[in-house]
Amino acid sequence: MPNSHTSRTKPEQLIATETLANGNTTAEVCTNETCATETLVYDIRKSRYLNITGRCTLRCVFCPKHNGSKQIHEYQLALTHQPKPEEIIPLLGNVEDFEEYVFCGYGEPTMNLPTLLAVAKEIKRRGGRVRVNTDGLGNLVHRRNILPELAECVDGLSISLNADNEAAYNQHCRPKLADSYAAVNAFIALAPHYIERVQVSAIEGLDGVDIDLCREQVLAAGCEFKHRVLGTLG
Repeated sequence: MPNSHTSRTKPEQLIATETLANGNTTAEVCTNETCATETLVYDIRKSRYLNITGRCTLRCVFCPKHNGSKQIHEYQLALTHQPKPEEIIPLLGNVEDFEEYVFCGYGEPTMNLPTLLAVAKEIKRRGGRVRVNTDGLGNLVHRRNILPELAECVDGLSISLNADNEAAYNQHCRPKLADSYAAVNAFIALAPHYIERVQVSAIEGLDGVDIDLCREQVLAAGCEFKHRVLGTLG
């Protein structure tokens, strides 16, 4: 198993391209020097976390990256590019050493869906378990239901609901896309039909959020509820 949790890319530069849902194509260049210092995988307790994008559909006021830090525990999670499967797969290690692999960094994993699916399928091929931490807006971003694709290689979802009403959600999560609150609730309702374990979280301590109403909404959708507390990281 690798001793380092950062990638070591040999080419002088890596050019990553992605076609977005709106048809635009982005190109990002990561030099050998910057790629070598980026944290693509990191370990917390008995799980290995996979950091596959810095992009996000939300700009949550409580997110550390919007408050001057892109670090969780001792790991710096800033990325300069969208990692490809061939960068992540060599860093998976032995699946028997981890209870699960979690797609979670300081971006929304479904924003790099090709890498997520390819790496998750490889983990499943090796006999590992896969969880995706998501804001639940993947269907809205990709303009299709991505849950059937996730169902092929994902054992669990952890979805961030964060608020029991749209006004509080928009205030605290600051979504970039219209109708995001409706979209995350639709995703939560669909998810248990595709994924074995679906956990949905909300945060106690946000103004205008009733944590008990959040719990009721989540349980009514047939999902597990995770009670989080503002300022506490996983």
